[in-house]
Amino acid sequence: MQHYDAIVIGSGQAGTPLSKKLAESGLKTALIERRWVGGTCVNDGCSPTKAMIASAKAAWSMYHSKSLGVITDQFYVDFSAIMKRKDDIVHRMRNGSEKGIKGTKNLDLHYGTATFSGEKEITVTMNNGGSAVLTADKFFINTGEKPSIPKIENIENVEYLTSTTILELESIPEHLLVLGSGYIGLEFGQMFRRFGSKVTILEPSERILKKEDADIAQEVMKVLKEEQIEILTKTKAVSVSKNGDQINVTTETDGKQTQLSCSHILVATGRRPQTKELALEKAGVETDEKGYIKVNDKLETTAADIYALGDVKGGPAFTHISYDDFRIISENVINHGNASIKDRLVPYCMFIDPQLGRVGMTEQEAREQGLDVIVATIKNDSVARAIETGDTRGMMKAVIDAKTKQILGAAVLAEQGGEIVTILQMAMMGNVTYDRIKDGVFAHPTYAESLNNLFMTLDK
Repeated sequence: MQHYDAIVIGSGQAGTPLSKKLAESGLKTALIERRWVGGTCVNDGCSPTKAMIASAKAAWSMYHSKSLGVITDQFYVDFSAIMKRKDDIVHRMRNGSEKGIKGTKNLDLHYGTATFSGEKEITVTMNNGGSAVLTADKFFINTGEKPSIPKIENIENVEYLTSTTILELESIPEHLLVLGSGYIGLEFGQMFRRFGSKVTILEPSERILKKEDADIAQEVMKVLKEEQIEILTKTKAVSVSKNGDQINVTTETDGKQTQLSCSHILVATGRRPQTKELALEKAGVETDEKGYIKVNDKLETTAADIYALGDVKGGPAFTHISYDDFRIISENVINHGNASIKDRLVPYCMFIDPQLGRVGMTEQEAREQGLDVIVATIKNDSVARAIETGDTRGMMKAVIDAKTKQILGAAVLAEQGGEIVTILQMAMMGNVTYDRIKDGVFAHPTYAESLNNLFMTLDK
């Protein structure tokens, strides 16, 4: 049995910097990782998928270069080169993180699976064989989520893809059927359509992106349909079967069943927390009905000196939120501060093309809360920069408090939408009212300058 001042379980975007910070503060620290350093973001999330999306964007640009007066006789997608580039990026980031951990004084890295065997005790089944019992004064859980597989008849007998296994493909699917229209489904769907796959997306709800405003969702639908992506709403898969190289799928729409076939199925219907193997009940840590660890505003669990960070605690499942959890824990545990997750802004970006950048309230959320708001919208075919670059897809939108003129939320579906919405986020953070942005001087011609035009629409 070995005792530590602190043990961090999981080396994601919160666990890795936290373990280093704890060790650097003088605490004898252990970091337990079951698979690879870096968590989902580095290994099968942000880094690999955005690398592949960049390749898909390059293919789209080639398809559309003719409209800009650039004629290409022919080109082809080298999928093996795309995947090698993706792997090289992942390995570079993973190895860099591991090197940083191993080079940190007071920090031990153990590769294995951790299970609580007492209140302040874990048993680690080591990947290289054997096991170890470790105790600590404080524990920090950052085990994240994994794909959730829906109950579909015979799904276990079909070699379906998840957001993890689709990154291991060696060839481009002939026909990719995507179950779900969230971030994973739409990003991979558009990506593989641009690589040359036929793509069909099934969404059980009446529309895609039901948590976003209807006009934003409609614009996203328009973008995807222009790329000949088939989207079937109010439709779910009820059974599947294998027929040679093809997969037969029975779908149901408004109680009516139909048949379709595809070469590959991507299950993108959600994710679930990785808490089952932790045996949290032995540590006195409570979870909700879905398995997410219950925490308060300071990320403390129901057990003293045990904390949860990142996706495993539920809430917004974003890398930057996980990292902010690290900052909060670091401030409170190491600096004895009083940081909290309460009322923090949650920006995010869906990396379809054009990007959907979002922050704060949607219009529908504001209306549901009975707030007195005004709404500014502008289509990108009125934006000078978009016209000049030949990509006028999408729109911009801001929700504003009618009395205070403060920006409550924004959505930007545009080239570099994630960057543009960050300007509005900073305005929200600094209490800059919309009229100051409307009258601000921005360099011409930039996408940022279009924020002048966005808020000028409120003068009409």
